[in-house]
Amino acid sequence: FDLQGHRGARGLAPENTLAAFERALEIGVTTLELDIAITADGVPVISHDPALFEAITRDAQGQWLKERGPLIRSLTLAQLQAFDVGRSNPDSAYGRQFPTQAPRDGQRIPTLASLFRLVNAYGATGVQFNIETKINPLRPDDTVSPEVFVNTLLAVIRDAGMAQRVSVQSFDWRTLMRVQQLEPGLRTVCLSVQGGNNSTLADSRWTAGLQLSHYPSVAHMVKASGCPVWSPNFKDLSADAVKDAQAL
Repeated sequence: FDLQGHRGARGLAPENTLAAFERALEIGVTTLELDIAITADGVPVISHDPALFEAITRDAQGQWLKERGPLIRSLTLAQLQAFDVGRSNPDSAYGRQFPTQAPRDGQRIPTLASLFRLVNAYGATGVQFNIETKINPLRPDDTVSPEVFVNTLLAVIRDAGMAQRVSVQSFDWRTLMRVQQLEPGLRTVCLSVQGGNNSTLADSRWTAGLQLSHYPSVAHMVKASGCPVWSPNFKDLSADAVKDAQAL
């Protein structure tokens, strides 16, 4: 059983901060789950959103952002470090979801490299990393290109010597296929949402041109993409879907 700390441990500490990852390590997770964005000066940082999220972000004066902040790709790392992400706004609908989250004022959006250093310092040599490329093919201007995204991410993973401990997951399968091409030994994880208006399987821009109508099942399409792991929304699962995945 793989016990993953989602965005570190966002129910207990501010999401995707070093404080949250440290809390997850204290709990004893086997995998740290996190999300990546790329700054204007080409640094992979840990953020679920491509832009600063107003429900968790305060400016240099300590004021909550009133609306969605600037895109991370438009800010250098130094500019990004001016913002505090050490707590959730208690007056926001998002913040009210996590009443047990302990604030850690002064936390900044961390670099991926700093997380690797934290885990090494902690001595957690067996802990894995499940890293999501936050990129949306329907909003190409929000992030760097898939090619630049993957190249930049892999450089930091390789530099830290973490390739054997990392899996890269994404709804945008273009990034996963590029990882497979450039770092064949690194595990890739196909994310999918099938139901409702947010289906990532109904539009082949999400799935690197693969079309579900060409395959007997989603699991078959995942197999064709080269991913050894499929992570669907749990609401999309059925007994038959699980059997398909197991058979493949």
